Amino acid sequence: MSTNITIQHAKKQYGNNTVIPDLNVSIRKGELFTLLGPSGCGKTTLLRMIAGFNSIEGGDFYFGDTRINDMNPGKRNIGMVFQNYAIFPNMTVRKNVEFGLKNRKVPKDEIAKKTEKFLKLVQIDEYADRMPDRLSGGQQQRVALARALIIEPDVLLMDEPLSNLDAKLRVEMRTIIKNIQHDVGITTVYVTHDQEEAMAISDRIAVMHGGVIQHIGTPKNIYQRPSNLFVASFIGRSNLLDGRLLVKDEKTYLCVDGYQTEIRTVAAKHKKSQNVKLSIRPEELLISDDETAAGLKGIVTDAVFLGLNTHYFVKLDNGCDVEIIQESELTVTREIGSRVNLIINTGKVNVFNEDGSVNLLTGVQNDLEGHE
Repeated sequence: MSTNITIQHAKKQYGNNTVIPDLNVSIRKGELFTLLGPSGCGKTTLLRMIAGFNSIEGGDFYFGDTRINDMNPGKRNIGMVFQNYAIFPNMTVRKNVEFGLKNRKVPKDEIAKKTEKFLKLVQIDEYADRMPDRLSGGQQQRVALARALIIEPDVLLMDEPLSNLDAKLRVEMRTIIKNIQHDVGITTVYVTHDQEEAMAISDRIAVMHGGVIQHIGTPKNIYQRPSNLFVASFIGRSNLLDGRLLVKDEKTYLCVDGYQTEIRTVAAKHKKSQNVKLSIRPEELLISDDETAAGLKGIVTDAVFLGLNTHYFVKLDNGCDVEIIQESELTVTREIGSRVNLIINTGKVNVFNEDGSVNLLTGVQNDLEGHE
């Protein structure tokens, strides 16, 4: 059970409309691999091509060494979990989970043994004789997961499986899915538009935009060193500012609205004076109490206390609005209307070329084929 997936030069068209122009990706055996991106980016289309539900206009799809382009979906040995659960309303939980094994003519005693195993694995064994209409959304999704896993597929495909659940249930279910996937060790391709969900469960993430994969990497790498400005702005919250790199006396400086500070993380091949785009996470802007120090000057327009952290919203003197997140303090509150001085954490900030297509810093790791 479980296999690697290789996709080479995949192309998908609807008439004259090209949804996926030329896509390459390798998914490792046993990993939880997430396709993440905004609506219409092609992530569900790609998942359905892997499943055999969508035609393939170009390229090659492999499970291990087996080319599956022309293979019937029923022969691909995949498990599917949909966002609308797709469980049978006229069958009990147990009969829903048993369904795939019965279709495969598995002996009755083996069906009973495996059904009990997977009911316990997803923690719904106590609801085995209930009908679906007496289950919560999270319980129904567990039934769908058990039914997909019990056939011991080579690949598990999950299409926005948590989108119909409330916020608390989504957090609970993503933990369950991650733990079960880890325990079973099945190659899983997971589609979502929810960046936090993707960050929480994935071994690796492919960020898609316009049918093109922009960055493949671990959640940590994609967040800390996104390959381009789109990835930086899509993953997490970010303040986007215009700036300039200045190279003088063998040192590199970051210049933003009159504020100049040395930056030591620029890759050698990009060390030249040039206009740049900055992506600064809210936690990468530090509020300085020294008003005379060099920094970005602005006025606090709002402050939101959220327990552990306080979010400050500041309008800079250049007219740009930025957000700062810092740990809440007992004695210090930045009043609305007060002047602040902001220092950029140059060890964490991301700097891109003027059109935002390339991250100029060291430490960018992109598993995308053909990426330098």
